[in-house]
Amino acid sequence: MHEVSLAGGVLQLVEESARRERFSRVISLHLEAGQLSGVDVDALRFALDGLAPGTVLEGAQWVIDQPPGQAWCMPCGDTVELRERGRPCPRCGSFQLQPTGGMELRVLDLQVGDN
Repeated sequence: MHEVSLAGGVLQLVEESARRERFSRVISLHLEAGQLSGVDVDALRFALDGLAPGTVLEGAQWVIDQPPGQAWCMPCGDTVELRERGRPCPRCGSFQLQPTGGMELRVLDLQVGDN
């Protein structure tokens, strides 16, 4: 389950921000995990819940968006929506696709506060 290490990376990023920006807690954390990122969103939520106690994330609300993937289809020469890797182009059926979006896991927004 690589989501535990991903949650640890998110926690580390947020804690570094807390030291730099001098806040003591996170009220809400807004993440984006694209559908082609390979992230199981439920497992990531579970991992964040497990890591949060005793940290700046304790008591925070999580919002995790899952934007669809995008790929450039070589035969079509167009960008198409792709919900998962290994699927054909929805327009022409080709498997000659180059993913171009929806592969990211990133922090979009933090709402922070003090004790």
